[in-house]
Amino acid sequence: MRIAVVMPRGGVMDRDRLNSMENVALALNRRSQFKAETRFICEAGAATPAAPDMTITVPAGLNKAAHSRAVLKALQDFAPDLVEYHQQLGCAAEFAKRLPGVKHVLYRHTRIRPPRHLIDRMRYRARLRAFDRLIFVSRAARAEFLADYPAFDARASVVCNPIDMDCWRGDPEDREKLILFSGRAMAEKGLDAFCEALAVVLDRKPEWRGALMLGDWDQHREWAKPHIQALSRFGDRVEIRKSAPLAEVRDVARRAAIAAVPSRVAEAMGLTALEAHAAGAALISSGRGGLREASGLHALYTEPETDGLIQAMLRLIEDDAGRIAMARDAQAFVARTHAPQSRAAELDRLRIEVTGASESGPAARLTA
Repeated sequence: MRIAVVMPRGGVMDRDRLNSMENVALALNRRSQFKAETRFICEAGAATPAAPDMTITVPAGLNKAAHSRAVLKALQDFAPDLVEYHQQLGCAAEFAKRLPGVKHVLYRHTRIRPPRHLIDRMRYRARLRAFDRLIFVSRAARAEFLADYPAFDARASVVCNPIDMDCWRGDPEDREKLILFSGRAMAEKGLDAFCEALAVVLDRKPEWRGALMLGDWDQHREWAKPHIQALSRFGDRVEIRKSAPLAEVRDVARRAAIAAVPSRVAEAMGLTALEAHAAGAALISSGRGGLREASGLHALYTEPETDGLIQAMLRLIEDDAGRIAMARDAQAFVARTHAPQSRAAELDRLRIEVTGASESGPAARLTA
């Protein structure tokens, strides 16, 4: 089965600067039974391509229309049996219309925005009909989508995000007294409440420190600045890194004794939670959306506001044995439940179902 995996515009899949979505796609497809006939389509420009033997590039820096033409040409030249579009809805629906006879799958890592009015609903329905299958990264994300678009129940499937333990694993007992926030620098991620709670806890526990790994900093800096500046009085007791590469996030997660994911919105899956568990940190979570699927029974759940976060942080700080046990159990849980091999097998079964391919042999050609 020839599979094209189309990544969003702007992505180059550079091994040293992979984002979480690219990591998920790589983890799944490197373990797929169809790996030999799978190609990623992304922009050129990676200094260290993550999967050069599996990648078709289009020129970087093109405007939206030119980029779409380049991707369409790459798809036509590769002639896949199945195309998986990660995240992108609008342009992917247009590609699907231009490639008849091919099976098309939309792979959503975040929620599809609820329709604001009737015209919105009609436009989204028209786009969604272009896909033979819609993949969501949690049961919660699928349920939220179907509440808005119930007619797509038969097309909506779930493949939960995998986590590559070999990349993330740290020792839960070998930790610094460090409390980590890793996420976009915005209110819906609970950054303001985390900063307020961290300040209170650092005043009470002077041997502890904080670390903030802030994504999309340039986009949200004006809102985020006052909350970050309020921590400046702690000096080097608080590490602040803005739009850091994933490798730096991983290094800090392996050091932190505690991580917090205080999202106020329903997360599609909560890959940040998986990463914290895999790295060996004890996790405080809001449990919103797919976060409970990510963590199961192995997180300390609280409302994503200041008072709840303060109490959760203090509880974990003051119970070393309990904190370490929770981190160890969580790490084992994600290694068992969210293994890339299992998730890749689930995805391959969906691919076989969609294309009608044989599990033991190559797919019948679906293109003219």
